Order: sequence, then C-alpha cells, then structure tokens
Amino acid sequence: MLYDFKIDNDREYKNIVEDILDHEEFQKTKDINHHGLNRYDHSIRVSYCSYKLAKLLHIGYEEVARAGLLHDFFLVNNKEMSAKEKINTLVNHPKYAKAYSEKYFTLTDKEKDIITSHMFPIALTVPKYAESWIVNLVDDYITIREQLHVKKRQLFRFANFVFALILTID
Repeated sequence: MLYDFKIDNDREYKNIVEDILDHEEFQKTKDINHHGLNRYDHSIRVSYCSYKLAKLLHIGYEEVARAGLLHDFFLVNNKEMSAKEKINTLVNHPKYAKAYSEKYFTLTDKEKDIITSHMFPIALTVPKYAESWIVNLVDDYITIREQLHVKKRQLFRFANFVFALILTID
C-alpha cells in the first residue's frame, strides 16, 4: 500500500475540503490515470500531506488543503497523447487546473498561486508563498513515491511471470 491516509478520521480536514471531494466534476478525477494510479487519490495524498505540514508550521493550512486538492484538477487524460502533447500538458496543466478550479470553486489569491506554481521549475511560475512551496515540494515527493510504487508493482509482476515460466520448464 502506498499511503493509507485516514482522512475520514480527520474531521477538521474533511470539513475544509468536503465540498471539493463531493463535487461531481472532481469525482471524475477518479477515472483519470495519473502516475499509474488515479488523479483523485494523488490529489488527496498531496492535499492531506501538505495540510498536515502547513498545520505543523502554523501557516495557511486551509488554503493548502483546498489548493492541494485542486492542483491537478483538469479532466484531460494524457494516456493516449503523443509525447509532444504530454510535454505540453506537463508544462501547462497548472493553468488548466486553475481555470477549471475557478469554474467550480471560489479561490483566494494564495490558492491560485499554489495551483499555478506547483510545477516550478518545470513550469516557470515561481511560488510566491510558503504555502505554495509546500504543495510544490510535497507534490514532487508524492509523485516520486507513486512512480516507485508503480515500478515496484510492475517488477513484482514480471518476477512472478518469470518464476511461473521457470516452474513450467522440465
């Protein structure tokens, strides 16, 4: 298991983000492949980990929780894109996420910055706030963990296949 965040047990966090989690459009992110998993779970991991860190540092944890959820909120599925389209989406998706988030939710200036700068330095928008840096760095950390998790799963599947193949050889 990658992470087993018990967000249902954290009433304060749930109260902050419940309207986003329950929103029909945000629910669609469950169906979008993201780092071999799905965008919904990725966003919760980034949001909750960033929220806990911001609370620990006594800074804007509510904005971090909300913007952390919305940092990848766009419904383009890059699974069937060309390499060029994937690179374009990688660089520009913070703008897509901000525009899509503003369509359904009211954002503070800080939340907008968190969303648009979460891909720095790949995208050139430099974070203006400590909260933006937290989501930026936590997103990088979570992404690396997710990639390692997926690669580990693939390696185990391959090893099991090879082992089963060896067992069938006389």
